[in-house]
Amino acid sequence: MSEVLAPASPLSNRLLALTESATIAMAKKARELAAQGVDVISLSFGEPDFQTPQYIKDAAKKAIDDGFTFYTPVPGTLELRQAICGKLLKENDLSYQPNNIVVSTGAKQALANALLSLVNPGDEVIVFSPYWVSYEEMVKLAEGVPVPLVGALENDYKATAAQLEAAITPRTKLILYSSPCNPTGAVFSKEELGEIAAVLARHPHVYALADEIYEYINFVGEHYSLARFAEIKDRVITVNGFSKGYAMTGWRLGYLAARADIAAACDKLQGQITSGTCSIAQKAGAAALRGGHGSAEEMVAAYRRRRDLVLAIAQDIPGLVTPTPSGAFYVFPDVSAFFGRTAPDGQVIRNASDLALYLLSDAHVAAVSGDAFGAPQCMRFSTAAADDKLVEAFQRIKRSLAKL
Repeated sequence: MSEVLAPASPLSNRLLALTESATIAMAKKARELAAQGVDVISLSFGEPDFQTPQYIKDAAKKAIDDGFTFYTPVPGTLELRQAICGKLLKENDLSYQPNNIVVSTGAKQALANALLSLVNPGDEVIVFSPYWVSYEEMVKLAEGVPVPLVGALENDYKATAAQLEAAITPRTKLILYSSPCNPTGAVFSKEELGEIAAVLARHPHVYALADEIYEYINFVGEHYSLARFAEIKDRVITVNGFSKGYAMTGWRLGYLAARADIAAACDKLQGQITSGTCSIAQKAGAAALRGGHGSAEEMVAAYRRRRDLVLAIAQDIPGLVTPTPSGAFYVFPDVSAFFGRTAPDGQVIRNASDLALYLLSDAHVAAVSGDAFGAPQCMRFSTAAADDKLVEAFQRIKRSLAKL
């Protein structure tokens, strides 16, 4: 009698190769523990704890009352795309027309649109590391080959132009980075970006995908866009959105700006997946841009204060090496000094993932291992939480780490 074999998984190879988002996975563990009655402080998610400004919510309510509830053009309403063009010109010195803009269901979709529109199987994508958790997986989804370019801690984790020059090959299609950076909070200066632009100018087959979603959360001065360097502007795709600067995470509204043929490709792709994003959210986004970013400036003051509160404790914890972030709302310490130590229950802390689980069980603080960000020696803690929660969380962390 022949042996009956179990059926193979029906799932596609591309899905089987995809890794679950580490931030979402840790948030899930924290919620499960909290559901058991444990007082968990979650510092795993990059989500502002501020409410969306009232004038933006009012615009959304008006849109509903006015019956603005029908499909919109795939790349977004003309009103919103014109407002984005105005913002880019006024704040970033970048001149675009509405046909250069594609509005998406979050900046995350804008990034995916760009990668899926540009990357062919086997193309190399240089990803500045540490990087946001989804970058590498998105490249894989596009059947590209992610090539991490690791920045040194001594340079605030920022990759250099010299490193980039050495990493480019004939198969390199584009570079991908964020500034201000998630997870490190590092900000590329005008001078550093100028050096990167000079490298790209020497390699006309290489494009750049610049994630600027944390643009407004900057503690060190002017935000500078890579696309401002005229010699490479046509090869730069700039991604931004409303989630961080306007506390609009749940509204799912982002956009990209690119030369017309690339924008048209993203429009074409999006038209077969989601079409235009929520009409109400787009009305809210247009109102947000008309209102400027005064609310973001208030949030930045709070984030700077929270950063300093956390650093005052974290930099006093023996073994933690915690650089000072220049933007975003994270701290990203090197925790490798704790590897090989033993927890009170006898568990050996082998890596940052073990340490994250230990802190969740012992300190009841949720954070994310640096593995997911391309930095296995680090951990990411979000500072987008109330001051008292942050102080309590890091005092707990200090006590728990002292037990190892």
